[in-house]
Amino acid sequence: MNPTLNKSDFEDLTTNLKDIAYSYLEKYNPSKQQLKVYLLKKYLTKIKGTNSKKEVSKIIDEIIINLEKNKILNDELYSDSKARMFLKRGYSLNKINQSLRNKGIDINFIQKSINKIKENEIEPDFVSALKLCKRRRIGPLRPESNREIFYKKDMGILARGGFSYDLSKRVLELDAKEFNKLLKIA
Repeated sequence: MNPTLNKSDFEDLTTNLKDIAYSYLEKYNPSKQQLKVYLLKKYLTKIKGTNSKKEVSKIIDEIIINLEKNKILNDELYSDSKARMFLKRGYSLNKINQSLRNKGIDINFIQKSINKIKENEIEPDFVSALKLCKRRRIGPLRPESNREIFYKKDMGILARGGFSYDLSKRVLELDAKEFNKLLKIA
């Protein structure tokens, strides 16, 4: 076994993974966890080296730490931007919390992002429920004759969106005129 050969393999692997990381960062804005999973998958499928998973994981961790030092990768900014984007899409605060946790974001960053939303928005869950109703054309946007028939279905859609029963009931009981006024304000 030639030690210099192993060193060059190690350096080649590191540069390959760095190049893959940079090209991924050019296209997407991932969290640390997403980047780590992506690089590990790329190693297992494309590179297929002889290194163990522990060695590769260590190299990937070093790459991620380096990217954080250079302020290219930042989970706090990622959490803030994703939380705002999810809120615009009509996600409830519960669903935002769960979505960010699934992406591997630290709980402290998630809590800070949600607190910023609560400070800036008046009843963010209510506004998000209105946006979800508009996007899915449910509740007040249904014809008056069909509202009772689809009430349970609409409640289910809002429940799966992470909204509470009371809030869902409040949104679904709005009439169309009032709903449109509230949408313009939101």
